[in-house]
Amino acid sequence: MCGRFARARNAHELQLAFDFAEVPDPSAPADPRSRPPLEELEPDYNICPGKPVHAVLGTPPNEAARGVPPGPRSLATFRWGLIPSWAKDANVGFKMINARGETAAEKPAFRAALAHRRCLLPADAYYEWQLLPEAVPGTAEPGTSPATDPGHKRRKASAKKKPFSVSYPDGEPLALAGLFERWRDPDAPEDDPAAWVWSCTVVTTQATGGLEGIHERMPVVVPREEWAAWLDPASGLADVQRVMASTPVDAFAVREVSTAVNSIKNNGPELLEPPAPAAAGGDGTLF
Repeated sequence: MCGRFARARNAHELQLAFDFAEVPDPSAPADPRSRPPLEELEPDYNICPGKPVHAVLGTPPNEAARGVPPGPRSLATFRWGLIPSWAKDANVGFKMINARGETAAEKPAFRAALAHRRCLLPADAYYEWQLLPEAVPGTAEPGTSPATDPGHKRRKASAKKKPFSVSYPDGEPLALAGLFERWRDPDAPEDDPAAWVWSCTVVTTQATGGLEGIHERMPVVVPREEWAAWLDPASGLADVQRVMASTPVDAFAVREVSTAVNSIKNNGPELLEPPAPAAAGGDGTLF
């Protein structure tokens, strides 16, 4: 799964990293019914569900129909935790921070977004936790998902958690595969800009390439050569599934980091630093 990540780049830096046109002024008025908002976000090294996140969007369908090529085109701000358009309460988003890539095309909450509303969620790194069973000191086992492991809560409660960061070694941003939706808050007045909530989820898949030793799931990370295909509204299910199977795990740097990241109250670049030598389980780098 993916329940925490870091992003330090501002809107202009993301524009340069993803190579799209100049970012519009975030203070410029926009219709929240037809276009997601854009806010300038402060660096956040401990992004958790419910927080605002930046998302890279592709060519709008109306422009694609006129022959505009696909690829990164603009930046938006979404709330992390997808709220389906039919939801009665925004809190359902906290249960939908991840969409399993293997079943997203079948799930009512995600299938329309997978087909028509895909985005890239920039991250400097994402965090994942390995379990250290207290009953068997000196051993480690991968974290699991509550969706697939009936004993998830029990195992998590009886183990310490060792955090790791996953990133590109050269500092380039990860492009997490995302889906997004627009939801109308039934309790808000029609003229209230907050009546329209744009939200997103991170697509996940089975962990591979050694990452399965930390956690059984991982976010889908879209390689640069597949950005256009993922963002293209004309991409069919076969193309989308190909992208979801293309995470470049062999290119990742995986490092043990301080347990300070375990608390969402902590924030700052020091969360990406290795733990103090006495707390580390080795040299801090797995591969």
